[in-house]
Amino acid sequence: MVSTDEKDEPFVLARDQCWLQLDNQSVSPKVTGDSRVFGPVPIHSICGRVIYSLRTSVDHGPVQDSRSAMEQDSPVVAVELDLQALVNIANKWLKK
Repeated sequence: MVSTDEKDEPFVLARDQCWLQLDNQSVSPKVTGDSRVFGPVPIHSICGRVIYSLRTSVDHGPVQDSRSAMEQDSPVVAVELDLQALVNIANKWLKK
């Protein structure tokens, strides 16, 4: 792993580990609660993956992944996604 911050040392993850990082660049790494705070995560600890991202009521959509993963995810998104419920939750959270 190589950081864009020159102060960070490059490193190699051990076999069967992954690096989880928040994609919101405006959040300080000190408060993210991701691998920058707690380090690499064993792959066996991961129980799912993000298939849909909801930032705001107008900024949302399926997470761009490999073609095969998106084809596999599209029926789940089509059947299980209650977009209005997600928008309502996001709007309540953003008002806090």
